Amino acid sequence: MAPPGLLVRPGDAPISYFFGIRMQKELDNLVGRYESALFAANAVDQPTEVQLPENREPVATTLEDKSLIASTNLTTVSTPALEAARQLSRDWPDLLAAEAYGEARSRWLQVRDALWADFPHDRTFAQTEIRAMWLDRGSIVRAGSRAGLARLFNNMQASGINTVFLETMNAGFPIYPSRVAPQQNPLTQGWDPLADAVELAHERNMDLHAWIWVFAAGNLRHNTILAKSDQFLGPSLAAHPDWVGYDQAGSPIPLGQTKPFYDPANRELRDYLLRLEEEIITNYDVDGLQLDYIRYPFQDPSDERTYGYGNAARREFRRQTGIDPINLMPLIDPWLPRAERDRLRGLWEAWNDFRIEQVTSFVAETSELVRSKRPDITLSAAVFAMSEQERLLKIQQDWNTWAEEGLVDWIVLMSYAQDANRFAELITPWVVDQTYDSTLVIPGMRLLSMPVPVMIDQLQTLRDMPATGYALFATDNLDNRIQSMLNTTQGQHDSLVPQQAPYDTAAERYKALQREWNWLLTSGLITLQPRLAEGWIADINAVGANLDALASNPNPEVAAAVQAQITDLQRTVGAGLTLSTATTPEYRLTTWRNRLEAINRFLAYGARR
Repeated sequence: MAPPGLLVRPGDAPISYFFGIRMQKELDNLVGRYESALFAANAVDQPTEVQLPENREPVATTLEDKSLIASTNLTTVSTPALEAARQLSRDWPDLLAAEAYGEARSRWLQVRDALWADFPHDRTFAQTEIRAMWLDRGSIVRAGSRAGLARLFNNMQASGINTVFLETMNAGFPIYPSRVAPQQNPLTQGWDPLADAVELAHERNMDLHAWIWVFAAGNLRHNTILAKSDQFLGPSLAAHPDWVGYDQAGSPIPLGQTKPFYDPANRELRDYLLRLEEEIITNYDVDGLQLDYIRYPFQDPSDERTYGYGNAARREFRRQTGIDPINLMPLIDPWLPRAERDRLRGLWEAWNDFRIEQVTSFVAETSELVRSKRPDITLSAAVFAMSEQERLLKIQQDWNTWAEEGLVDWIVLMSYAQDANRFAELITPWVVDQTYDSTLVIPGMRLLSMPVPVMIDQLQTLRDMPATGYALFATDNLDNRIQSMLNTTQGQHDSLVPQQAPYDTAAERYKALQREWNWLLTSGLITLQPRLAEGWIADINAVGANLDALASNPNPEVAAAVQAQITDLQRTVGAGLTLSTATTPEYRLTTWRNRLEAINRFLAYGARR
């Protein structure tokens, strides 16, 4: 889990100019997220058709129109926590100028904690979204039976979860009785948890995705649980030792790690994995297949710790280049002649590209299999939210290409962080700055040791972005505190599964925006220029009507036209509008544009399916 993006400690330590700016920005963003949650919670009972407030009057202004239309029923959106935040923002420059660092730190922490504690969690207000949870092997084993598994599904349903990633292949062991794999997990023998999980999910109108380890072959930590020796590399490698991968020192397990990996270049191994996938998606009525460990193990080329030297990989690379990759090094002697340095650097880059291609080509083969055998299901990959360059160098995971080429339906980010600041840093490059047409990017959060206020803040962080949902790791950490909060703010899941009805989801999410705009208008927090007011409202309601029509009669061509309307609305949403909110107009308008973008992403997803 990534450490906090902004760690503020109490005490009198000096606050540098740049750190002070970061503290101020984080406070402003937290106020924005807090206010977003307040608006959503207050708007739940509003009508969806946006209307000018009944009680309204012109308000004097310096604009050319001389007046704005505003409600006379003014509502003050204020709480003690929000007022304390506003006061701190006003005092912040003076506190730093006076070098009152202890007071600045203390008040900043007090305001942050007060805002966290005061996020609304007394009513259901969360928008329609993909809400996934990883159901881990340990929880399955402890459940022990269909009845035990049903209790886990009841807890997830009560929490509003609509999609379950069931750990189906772990450390080389399937949890179900397989005719392809050498051995079922010894702790689930005599039982088929996958069959039961599919039925339990569908009884609750939840999607069930089979989550499988791809290139990780075993786990030394599991050997003790299974009474295996320390040298056991997993059932598949025990049966096929030639499938193993090696690091530069000839070890199947990289230094400091616990998992042996396969050699992705081994054709026999790849065929075995494809047979396993086919067995799962054809013998079970799963709604999706998720690829995990779809990568090489972590490496550090700067320390000459690399991986991928299986026999098949070495043979194939030697056939292509005439060079055994074991003789290549990422660090090149600077005293060599330039031509030789360039040659060696080119060979090393070719070796890295070779390994990247082994992973990507397997994703493509899996995609082809799924599209041919079960085109109705979702193919996803659980991946790291690292920079593209770092991923390609350290784990050879080119998921950007998988998303761009439509090889997968979802990219599920393992974007685990200890605070909202770091969480935003991890997901912004992929959720905000990039778009992958119809491939959805789903941020992930890790529940282990996460305080409820921090979780609420991270959820609001992604909801203020163009995210289409989230995934939680894992069921093992779904305690009573978190379950209660999710149940209250999201409600029990019993109806819409967003990925099964993307057009309906788009319409529902737009209705949430309409309700929010209505509440802000009637509360006097939005004022409009008279010459633009009726046109703005008419445009907003026209989009809502078109989304409803699309949901009733799905049509990809109509979806494209509605997407264009929403894109236009993104550009004009703030025209002629004045906001009287605690956050800056830029924050609120950006949030609305992000939410419109998420609606467009659901429309693109629906057109693809």
